This record gives sequence, structure tokens and C-alpha cells, in this order.
Amino acid sequence: MKQAVLYVGHGSRVKEAQDKAISFMKSCMPLVEADIQEICFLELTDPSIEEGFETCVQKGATHIAIVPLLLLTAMHAKSDIPEEIVKVQKRFPQVKVTYGRPIGVNQEVTKAVIARIEEAGYKGERAKILLIGRGSSDPDVKRDVFGIADDVRSMLPCAEVFPCFITACEPNYRDVLAQLTVDDDTPVYLVPYLLFTGILMKEIESEANQARERLQDVRVCRYIGFHPHVKAAYIERVQETILNKEDAFRFQGESHASSSS
Repeated sequence: MKQAVLYVGHGSRVKEAQDKAISFMKSCMPLVEADIQEICFLELTDPSIEEGFETCVQKGATHIAIVPLLLLTAMHAKSDIPEEIVKVQKRFPQVKVTYGRPIGVNQEVTKAVIARIEEAGYKGERAKILLIGRGSSDPDVKRDVFGIADDVRSMLPCAEVFPCFITACEPNYRDVLAQLTVDDDTPVYLVPYLLFTGILMKEIESEANQARERLQDVRVCRYIGFHPHVKAAYIERVQETILNKEDAFRFQGESHASSSS
């Protein structure tokens, strides 16, 4: 048996985002026990999933653990990536494939959210916290963000936590922010639950500036990004996919892709 890990990033047209994703995945490799470790991307960036899979096989892999680098459970993880795996697996039916979960709801991720809030000055006081996800029409995205918000709420009992979204599902963070009422000294923290910065962060900053005309203390936290706790959560996902206890992560081929859709 020769075990490979194929790390799957989303891909980006922005070189800085590509470089950060590659650097992050490479930093995970020394912490993972596998004979072969390769990086690939779903779209927009090379190598593709097919190319990454081929490289693993060329290096002698008999088992490949494929692990998406995604914060939330949505169609990329449930459908788009499995469909690409199905295509390439047909060419290499002798290779056993396991498929990992997105990071999702995880205590390490909760710690990353809290760390970002504390970086912005939180010291345990009364506060209102907006946990802002990207949003999706997939209901599992909403479930994940609400689950993480519940975990943050349990660890910060003095704070009110509002899960919300930038687009595609409700509640929208702009509406939550507009409806917020606070005492003069109560800080409001906006926590962008995003792996990458960019235009969405600029939009959040702009909304925060408008809110400051009405609210005394509005603080935009750093986006979650590749915080060390996110790294710990991702390595958990890699390791469980390799171990494949009770065959829970075995890739089911076309039935896996269709059942995830």
C-alpha cells in the first residue's frame, strides 16, 4: 500500500490568493503521514484535480485521500469535486479513493473565530457579534454558519452572536447591522467568515463605515483566513480521511456524486 493525499483548493484568478492557498497546504504536509502529497484545484488554477490525481498515480499511489480545502459544506464539496473525481477514477479503477469533509463545524474553527474577535479588542465584555458567511443557496451552508455561531455563543456567554450572510441566503448582514440597537458603550464586532480577502472585505468595511454614523463602536475583525486553528481543523479532516475508520470516507463513485447533489 502506498498512501497519497490530494489537497484540493478552490482556485482563484488572483495570484495572491493562489499563493496563500498553496503555502497553507504545503505547511500542512509535514504534519501528515503519507508517502505522496500533492496539491490541485477545482477551477481557475492549475493543476486540476485530474492532473493532481494522475501525479499521485504516477508516483505509485495505491490509495488516495482527497480532501477539499473549504470552510463550509456546499455544492463544491457535495457535487463539483466528486464529479471531477468520478471522471479521473474511471481511468484508474485500481486506486482506492477516500474523500474528506469540508472543515465545517469544528471546535478549532470556533477558536479561530474567537481569536479574531479578541484581536479586535474583545476582553469578555458585553458585545454584539455578527458572524458573516459568504452565503449559498445550499441549506448546509446556513446550517454550518448557525452551528459555528452557537459554539461561539457558548464560549462567549456575555456576547450576543448573530449568524448572517453576504449573499444568497438570509439573514443578510446588512439587514442585521441596520436593525441593530445597542447601548452607547456596547461594541459591535463584524467577523468575516472567509478564507480570502478581496472585494467582499471592502464591502464589509464600507457597510461598517456607514454603521458608524449610527453606532458608536463598530469593529471589523480580520477575516478567518488560514489561522492556526483553521490549520488544526483542516489537518483533522486530512487525518480522518486517511484513517477511514469503519470505511466512512470511502468514495462511492458516481453514486457518491449523485447522492451529494
